[in-house]
Amino acid sequence: MAGRRPEAGRPGGRAAVERVVVVRRRSELEELVLRFGTPGQARFYLEHAGQDFEGVRRRHERIQRAIDTVLQLVPQELRVQVVERELLPEFHFLETDLVVTVGPDGLVVNTAKYLEGQAIVPVNPDPEHIDGVLLPFTPERLAGTMERVLEGRARIAAVTLAEARLDDGQTLLAFNDLFVGARSHVTARYEIRHGGHAEMQASSGVIVSTGAGSTGWLRSVYAGAAGLLAALGADPGPLAEIEPMPWDTDRLVFAVREPFPSKTTATGLVHGVVTADRPLELVSHMAENGVVFSDGIERDYLPFNAGSRLTIGLAGRKAHLVVA
Repeated sequence: MAGRRPEAGRPGGRAAVERVVVVRRRSELEELVLRFGTPGQARFYLEHAGQDFEGVRRRHERIQRAIDTVLQLVPQELRVQVVERELLPEFHFLETDLVVTVGPDGLVVNTAKYLEGQAIVPVNPDPEHIDGVLLPFTPERLAGTMERVLEGRARIAAVTLAEARLDDGQTLLAFNDLFVGARSHVTARYEIRHGGHAEMQASSGVIVSTGAGSTGWLRSVYAGAAGLLAALGADPGPLAEIEPMPWDTDRLVFAVREPFPSKTTATGLVHGVVTADRPLELVSHMAENGVVFSDGIERDYLPFNAGSRLTIGLAGRKAHLVVA
């Protein structure tokens, strides 16, 4: 999810585009074919289960038409390459790349973490079924957009990223959120430090949200807290009216989920703002299954077990999305 868009500026000082990289993800139909072998077998399975195969087929065709549209708009003098989302960790992006994502919001999120300043043109291939909070462009609107980008006239919004860094040097970026806790549904145990304060905690984990993620997981935490207060007869106050942060904000917000008070754990440090000079620090007290993962993707994680020290702050680079 995304927060308020900042005023986007023109992309001055960028190298001329030499290659267009189109990032896609497998459609639902392609996933089914991988599972069952053929479209016919996939149809049989879905229809036998009382589900609509034709809708799956139509959505696949819309995505493919959108990719074809992108490829047709690339000038002949430029190189072009299509990359599957699963190959992003191994793919080498160049400084002179223009990246076009064709898929849901999550594809933009996944792609941005592998870039170092290259602009992303986010395309919504199926507005009927994809919300597209991060996707201002449909295939029909793309021709003028591609022309403006290639001529250096596009408006580009900078998006702040969060970075988690372990004491062994491993790092993990997040476009929306970082989660620190236990891999399974058990209590996470850790020491938390922020702004000169520290305490031991037992909780369901800590989330740290960027501006782009401030209408997602963080908002659900606020909504849950406001709902509990209202149910108990208290005034939820500003919790019900918190505005999302701009995409390019110079701060992150952390919230502890379901902190538990006990003889050895406290609940005094459950919410705060992370800035360049006020990072969030955590020390793991979990013998096993401690993790840090980003943007809701559990396989995109760092281990966070007993003795590990973690620092969370603003990343040294931002994502850049074409918005007009």
